[in-house]
Amino acid sequence: MSWSKVMLALALALMSLASPPARADAEYDLFLATLWPEAEAMGISRKTFDGALVGLTLDRKLPEIGVEPGEPDKNTKGQPEFVKPPSTYMRESQLRDLAKTGAAEARRWKADLDGIERKYGVSRHILLAIWARETAYGTYELPHNAIRVLASQAFLGLRRDFFRNELLWALKILEGGHASIGEMRSSWAGAMGHTQLMPTNWRDFAEDFDGDGRRNIWSSVPDALASAAKSLIGPKEVEGKPYQWLKGRSWGYEVRKPASFDCTMEGLEGWRPLSAWVGMGYERAYGRKLSPELLADEAYLLLPQGAHGPAFLVTHNFLILKTYNFADIYALFVGTLADRMAGTKPFEAAWGAAPPVSERDALELQNYLVGLGLTVGKVDGKVGWRTRVALGVFEKANGLAVDCYPTPDDVVAMRAGKGL
Repeated sequence: MSWSKVMLALALALMSLASPPARADAEYDLFLATLWPEAEAMGISRKTFDGALVGLTLDRKLPEIGVEPGEPDKNTKGQPEFVKPPSTYMRESQLRDLAKTGAAEARRWKADLDGIERKYGVSRHILLAIWARETAYGTYELPHNAIRVLASQAFLGLRRDFFRNELLWALKILEGGHASIGEMRSSWAGAMGHTQLMPTNWRDFAEDFDGDGRRNIWSSVPDALASAAKSLIGPKEVEGKPYQWLKGRSWGYEVRKPASFDCTMEGLEGWRPLSAWVGMGYERAYGRKLSPELLADEAYLLLPQGAHGPAFLVTHNFLILKTYNFADIYALFVGTLADRMAGTKPFEAAWGAAPPVSERDALELQNYLVGLGLTVGKVDGKVGWRTRVALGVFEKANGLAVDCYPTPDDVVAMRAGKGL
C-alpha cells in the first residue's frame, strides 16, 4: 500500500466520530489532498494541482457512485447503451438524420479525412459515425466538468483505482497547457472532446493532425478524428486475444436467419469463416452476395435483441469498435451509421417488440443462471451475449419460447424454481 493511502486510512479512522455530512466532505477533501505525492511525481505543479482540486465538490448523482458491486446502478440515466432497448437505440430516423449530416461533414473535412485515411487505414465513415454517436458532430454540449467527474468516481465510484489514474492524467493535460479546466467538459465517466477520449486515451492516442502544436481533441476536428483513428488501428486486446483493424474490411453484415436458426449459437465462441455461415443458410440482407475474397474472413453471430430483431455476422473490426465503447449496441450503431453514410439501406428485419424486464430483474436472472452453472459474463443487470445464450439454454430446458432475451416469462420460470 502506498504511503498516501496509508495516511488516508489513518485520517479516515480519526474522522469517524464526525457527523455524517461533515465526515463525507472532510473525507473527500482529504482524499484529494493525498493525491499530491503521485501528482508531483508525474511532474504536475502545485499551482495546477490546487487550481483543479481545492474546493472541488463531490458529485453524487453520477452513474456508479455509491453502488455496491453486484447491485443495480441507481443512476443509469447517462448510460443509454445499457438502459435503452436495441429497437430504441438503433432508431432509423436518427440513423437517417445523422447520415445526412455526416455526408455534409464529410464534404467539409474532405482534405483532412483523405489524409487520416491514408495514414491510418480507417474508413472516414467509421470516424464520422464515432463523432456522431459521441457528440452529434460536436453540437452536443457535454454536461460535466471532467476533473469533478473523475475525482468523484475515484473517491466513491465502482472503479476507484481506474478513475484515480484517469484523474492524475487529466491533471497532466492541464499541466501541459493542452486544455483549460473550462474546456475539459466530459461525459459522466470523464470522456472528453469531439470523439470522447479518456485522459489516458488522450495520452496514448491524441494527435496534432492540424499541425498547430496542440493535441486538441476539444476544438480541432482534424485532431479529434485523427486521434479516434489512431485509437482503433491496434493491435487491441479483446477478452484476452489480440485483434488488428483490417483495412478495407467491413465491421459486419445484417443477415437473414435460416430455417435452422438457433439463437444459442450467438457469441465470440462461434467464430467461423463467412463461407461456413453461408453454408449453414445465412445470407446477407436484401439478397446481397459476399464477394469471394470475403468468404474466408471470420465472423460470429450477434443478436442484440435475441430472436426478436435483426441478426448480424460481425468481424474482427467489430471487436475493435468495441474497444471504443464495450457495449455491443454501441459498436453496432457506429458500424450501421457508417454504412448508411456509404449508401446502404435500412435494416431489412424489424426490431421486435420484446416485453422489457427491469435491470433488477435482469440481475436476478443472471444470478439465478449462474446458480444453475451457466455462464452469463459479468453479473451486473446488463444483458450481453453470454447472458442471452445462457437464457436460451434455460428456455430450451423448460419448454419456453426460445428467444435468448430476458422477458417476463423467463422471470416467472425463474421464480418458480425451474432448473435444467
